[in-house]
Amino acid sequence: MTDDVLLVHGGNPLEGEIRVRGAKNLVPKAMVAALLGQGPSRLRNVPDIRDVKVVRGLLQLHGVTVRTGDEDGELILDPSHVESANVADIDAHAGSSRIPILFCGPLLHRLGHAFIPGLGGCDIGGRPVDFHFEVLRQFGATIEKHPQGTYLVAQQRLRGTRIELPYPSVGATEQVLLTAVLAEGVTELRNAAIEPEIVDLICVLQKMGAIITLGTDRTILITGVDELGGYNHRALPDRLEAASWACAALATKGDIYVRGARQLEMMTFLNTFRKVGGDFEVDDEGIRFWHSGGELKAIALETDVHPGFQTDWQQPLVVALTQATGLSIVHETVYESRLGFTGALNQMGAHIQLYSECLGATPCRFGARNFQHSAVVSGPSKLIGSELVIPDLRGGFSYLIAALAAEGTSTVHGIDLINRGYENFMDKLRDLGAHVELPGELPAVAAGEPSGELVDA
Repeated sequence: MTDDVLLVHGGNPLEGEIRVRGAKNLVPKAMVAALLGQGPSRLRNVPDIRDVKVVRGLLQLHGVTVRTGDEDGELILDPSHVESANVADIDAHAGSSRIPILFCGPLLHRLGHAFIPGLGGCDIGGRPVDFHFEVLRQFGATIEKHPQGTYLVAQQRLRGTRIELPYPSVGATEQVLLTAVLAEGVTELRNAAIEPEIVDLICVLQKMGAIITLGTDRTILITGVDELGGYNHRALPDRLEAASWACAALATKGDIYVRGARQLEMMTFLNTFRKVGGDFEVDDEGIRFWHSGGELKAIALETDVHPGFQTDWQQPLVVALTQATGLSIVHETVYESRLGFTGALNQMGAHIQLYSECLGATPCRFGARNFQHSAVVSGPSKLIGSELVIPDLRGGFSYLIAALAAEGTSTVHGIDLINRGYENFMDKLRDLGAHVELPGELPAVAAGEPSGELVDA
């Protein structure tokens, strides 16, 4: 498909302003939460991304009315007539997203049963769904696995339970929250994820009538209630997308104002951005990121769960580190396969060596398991345009950054995957002066310039 390929003519700084809206890691989950209510919910600051469309389709299959509101980026979700969906229709969504697993708890509460198709998502390491099902068993659900998917049944009201996560998984924490709020009794969740998107989901559920206590030691107590109402909520901005654009400014020696970005959720990233040699300025409407003009500095970096350096920030920053002077060390502790994208960067001229050893002090699950989860980046490197195939969402956007920083033209395949989490990224690239075009697309021509020459869109 030619519309899934992008030609990127690199070597120019990205300059200008773009806007980020609600977080990809919150908005689809808040949409699922609307299933729990007895009345309509209003969700604002919703981005136009594929994950939102997938969840909207699944909700509508189950009888939820979803319509756009009067405000730009607003959805009204009315679950007054929740019903069972056709298995074949649900299965049509198989492989398009991992969000369907979070429908389990709400559907068990509303209907007493649920069907979950096979799941997709980015191939960046193990994200087993069996733990989700085990959690639901602890709440009292009966689970049967079939070739076409998994069937879940609640013979009676689900019951609160005590759960300790072996790792503070975001998805598992979301599953427990969405199930426990209507379960009978108290649920205690230990070693929970506490990412800003989790806290925002807790805010959504509390607005609906849930009773949730967030402790200081990664413990969450949820007291089940008999009924929940709707909510009116503005989603927190996408800190992961904001950081991606910041890294693009750094790698291309550019200057980007990210309207909607907020300092509080990005403090760890901002500290690292400054250590590398980038600069930023915060105001009430967003954050301006720019290359300070000097040499970028090599750093030692370890990813970790919040409040550590987020794994989704790692890939775009690694591209910027290829332009830093010296040896940078990156230790990925969240996903064992997230550094696989670096092979293509080496093809472009980067010097990145992967190691299975833990090159850092943060406790890591992968040290003795032979996964190449540490990297040494030697720079600065001159990147050259190349043929690139997008492997996953963040790696894909990182390839775009590399292509924009490189000399010459890159052909980037699989760009549709980027639509999962980056709203209108093509328009944003052009707004920042990027030289990009779809194959067969006539390049934009500025007034007074001869046709056939590629100019800024």
